[in-house]
Amino acid sequence: MGIRKVTPRSPGRRFQTYATFDEITKTAPERSLVEPLKKTGGRNNLGRVTAWHRGGGHKRLYRIIDFKRNKLDIPAKVASIEYDPNRSARIALLHYVDGEKRYILAPVGLAVADTVITSDSADIKPGNCLRLSSIPLGTVVHNVEMKVGKGGQLARSAGSGAQLMAKEGGRATLRLPSGEMRMVPVDCRATIGQVGNIEHENLSLGKAGRKRWLGRRPHVRGVAMNPVDHPMGGGEGRSSGGRHPCTPWGVPTKGYRTRKPKSSDQLIIRRRK
Repeated sequence: MGIRKVTPRSPGRRFQTYATFDEITKTAPERSLVEPLKKTGGRNNLGRVTAWHRGGGHKRLYRIIDFKRNKLDIPAKVASIEYDPNRSARIALLHYVDGEKRYILAPVGLAVADTVITSDSADIKPGNCLRLSSIPLGTVVHNVEMKVGKGGQLARSAGSGAQLMAKEGGRATLRLPSGEMRMVPVDCRATIGQVGNIEHENLSLGKAGRKRWLGRRPHVRGVAMNPVDHPMGGGEGRSSGGRHPCTPWGVPTKGYRTRKPKSSDQLIIRRRK
């Protein structure tokens, strides 16, 4: 993927950059692999906001992605590389030899007409899926399972990849994109390679309107609110609040740890911070 700059005919376009979409080979998605995507506006089943600053945005169709890669020992040919509005990565359409079609995340180096397969005896090349027990140490993988058969949960966004560091006692140690060192069962599956579209992090939206197209609403500061809405609200003029930064519910921010202990903490060797 390349990055294209635009002529600064307005302040919003001055620092704006776009993807060139050079790798995209097909514009319309496979109709059998899409379904409607209902917007929530950040609300839960009670109608209360649980994810702030969400709402609006362009309509989308959800592309059904095969995160499980559970079609064993059946080769598939890459038919196209497509854009997916629901994620930062590109997706690849696979045509299996038995006629089935599926979408997967498109890794770096995967091209149209390539062949991929899910097998423990598969070659170590981008797009192939194997158990961690069959992958050599030092290999960069993505779409890594945390529970056997559940489907990939780790290293799925554009440009991300986890490195296999060790295998011992039925568990594999991975270095995740965040820097965290974590153990997962060696029977979990992972896909070889780094997720494609690696230039995504260098894009500059340039204006607030592009955030709105993505369904992101303005992020209002606490000191700009009234006292009824935020502990740091109110005051005459530009008041700094007079207290340590906190959430609307009074929980300190700026480094205060809020993560609750979990039984899976024993699988974390080194935290990301």
